[in-house]
Amino acid sequence: MIESISPGCAASTSVPELMSLLRTDPGGLSSIEAAARLSSHGPNAIRTRRVSAWAVLKRQLNNAVLILLAVTAAVSGFLGDGTQAIIIGIILLTSIGLGFFNEYRAERATEALHSGVRHSALVRRDGNFVKVDVTQLVPGDVIRLTLGEAVPADVRLSEVSGLECNEGILTGESMTAEKSVDAVAADTALADCSDLAFMGTIVSAGDATGVVYATGADAQFGRIAARLGRRQPETDFQAGLRKFSYLLLYVALTLTVFILLANLMLRRPVIDSVLFALAIAVGITPQLLPAVVSSSLASGARDLAKRKVLVRRLVSIEDLGDIDVLITDKTGTLTEGHISFIDAVGPSGSHSDRVLRYGMLATDVDPATGGASGNDMDGALWGSQPAATTAGVERVAALPFDHIRRATSVLVDDPQMSPPARMLVTKGAPEQILARCVNVPDAAHLTLDRLFGDGRRVVAVATKPAPGRTGLTAADEVGLTLAGFLSFADNPKHAARESLAKLAALEIDVKVATGDNPQVAEKVCADLGLVSKGAITGVEMDRLDGAAFDRMVAETTVFARVTPEQKERVIISARKQGRSVGYLGDGVNDALALHAADVGVSVDSATDIAKDAADVVLLEKDLGVLADGVSEGRRIFANTIKYVLMGTSSNFGNMFSAAAASAVLPFLPMLPGQILLNNLLYDSSQLAIPSDRVDPEQLHAPAHWNIAFIRRFMLTFGPISSLFDFLTFGLMIGVLHAGPPEFRTGWFVESLATQTLIIFVIRTRKIPFFRSRPGGWLVVTTLSVIAIGIGLTLSPLGPRLGFAPLPWQFFLALVVLTIAYLVLVEFTKKVFYEDPMHLAGQPRRTRGTKHRIERRAARFVHHPRASRPTAPEPAAA
Repeated sequence: MIESISPGCAASTSVPELMSLLRTDPGGLSSIEAAARLSSHGPNAIRTRRVSAWAVLKRQLNNAVLILLAVTAAVSGFLGDGTQAIIIGIILLTSIGLGFFNEYRAERATEALHSGVRHSALVRRDGNFVKVDVTQLVPGDVIRLTLGEAVPADVRLSEVSGLECNEGILTGESMTAEKSVDAVAADTALADCSDLAFMGTIVSAGDATGVVYATGADAQFGRIAARLGRRQPETDFQAGLRKFSYLLLYVALTLTVFILLANLMLRRPVIDSVLFALAIAVGITPQLLPAVVSSSLASGARDLAKRKVLVRRLVSIEDLGDIDVLITDKTGTLTEGHISFIDAVGPSGSHSDRVLRYGMLATDVDPATGGASGNDMDGALWGSQPAATTAGVERVAALPFDHIRRATSVLVDDPQMSPPARMLVTKGAPEQILARCVNVPDAAHLTLDRLFGDGRRVVAVATKPAPGRTGLTAADEVGLTLAGFLSFADNPKHAARESLAKLAALEIDVKVATGDNPQVAEKVCADLGLVSKGAITGVEMDRLDGAAFDRMVAETTVFARVTPEQKERVIISARKQGRSVGYLGDGVNDALALHAADVGVSVDSATDIAKDAADVVLLEKDLGVLADGVSEGRRIFANTIKYVLMGTSSNFGNMFSAAAASAVLPFLPMLPGQILLNNLLYDSSQLAIPSDRVDPEQLHAPAHWNIAFIRRFMLTFGPISSLFDFLTFGLMIGVLHAGPPEFRTGWFVESLATQTLIIFVIRTRKIPFFRSRPGGWLVVTTLSVIAIGIGLTLSPLGPRLGFAPLPWQFFLALVVLTIAYLVLVEFTKKVFYEDPMHLAGQPRRTRGTKHRIERRAARFVHHPRASRPTAPEPAAA
């Protein structure tokens, strides 16, 4: 086994000496040796957290409502009221048990899902560069680092070409660090070790080759990863739940204080008054809301996983359902993503071997060895031609591609020239290459227009003599002579037409941000039936002021030849205009946009930095899969809101009735244990809500948390519930002349029936059953709970629970009252939703800078194999 090598030793030791210590050489390890080292060193992976049953249980216990229940149960048991203590204990165990089961299963499922997202590295094995999973890296491996890649292990650099790394995850500094191969002094601070690249940092420019000296927990990042904070920033969905909880807490405290004071003024026993007030406070709070939410999210995550959608955090599912604008890249999303080389042509459009030869040299592939490429077009170019095409041409120096220059340059010695000479060859985006050329023939522009019109992706190649030059800078890329063009094909994806139709049905406006030419992008859109409102280039965008830029974003479909900063600016503008923006991208140039979007979406095959910046990762780059994710997010939110609206209407109504009745009746209208039993049965009936059907209309547009709307709903429908409670009171006292046990029994049954059956009216804006069928499980659980409630009052347990038998006339009146209640609620629902006021106060949600910074920091809890695994937090109610 190789001894552990410290960063100081690796930085101060020469590359040959370090390779000797690691028992390796520039040709890398053999597959057999790498396998042996993997067995002794273990995988190059960092587990920053494990699913802990105890940790999940502690989070369940850290809940004010459950603490209130536990205190109430203990007080009841101490006072000798064993029945009430048992009922409260059942509620307590049910709440904790369901919450624990759903969250623990969700954490396990999320951890398993994240293992499906892989990062790969380009490593030299058996003398050739091949792609392997980063978990397979071992000390002594020789690897290549390329633009946009997360450094997969701690590396001593041996060859550097303009390499810069963003080391903010380790240093906290936003500036990139320039790298070199020169050894540093042994006492150099770690942040100043310019010859080292550290695990988890990002290659922001250039490329390099180096030898791995530390992996996994031995790497610098591995030593600190376990100490990183595990808490994720609060999402909008969780914030909505929290604000809803505050609303209920305020109402509960108000009613509790009123009831306690009223009972004390009526000189009722203090203990009974306190227990009754506590029961009211518990009764108005939907204790099973966390279970309903976690059940919905966990079920949604499993369904999405089957459809190849991986969510970073379960609560991100709802955010995904909220988007109404999707900005996407073109390659692999609207097109097949399989780049194939078509031809190399001169300015006049005729085939040119010279352009082909120089184009192959100006790539990220070493012409001496060939091998894998990190660039799809370069890989397609080399894969289509024999290596003999570049025979005899020696590459002296190279300047790697970056997203500012949008070009790659090389110095080559070409023996085919007469006499042999040193040449500068530059390859890149046609517009930028042509701007650096002199004496461009008119035929070149015609050729370029024809290629773009055919939907080809085009790269321009230019040259100029460079006698005596040994190195390159960006300043050398001027005064060029156009050699010709390389054309590539990436055909439109047939399935994309159907996927775009799905997104249109969800009222999602699709826009395209691409580094390609606007003509090519618009042709792809036309081929797929995506109506373009117009295209604009990055150069044209920079000429617009703030107001004009915002108008352009709203009215434009294709953003072409855009820089990473321009993509980010487009998203910020759209969000400022009240849109909820999703961004789909997979390259290093997409990272800023992914961070800026409300929901960043990437794919499993994306660059490391893109996957790290995303909220959602698609295991298949397909807009249809994304549309399924949006629908699932909206379905979950719709079902969650059903439970919330039901709780605010029926719970508030019943507790208000209890408060009013306790102030005027000479006895408690319902015993504390009966209130809690009623609440337990009621909540249990709603556990089937996550499986309920959702009207298609509810999926067509995003919905949002709106506490003002919920409050109006509560104040509209709660009094209707109280009205029928008061009618029941009048029936029991004025008609049936009921005593306290019969009164409590009658109200218990009526309350349970009305507040559970109301779900069938609340769950849809349509006429229930006739135009909107509920889910089968919801029907079964609702009717079963009512039957159980009535059965308990008639069973031998009835007297122990404080119930008494009811006359048949009551049940006849119950049927009439329930039907009248549901009809009145249905009528009120129609009026309520026709009132434009119910839509007021629903601004689009936007995340501030602070949220995005927290989100970035939380994502960099590194797990090289499983791209930042995180666990869902329980939604507090």
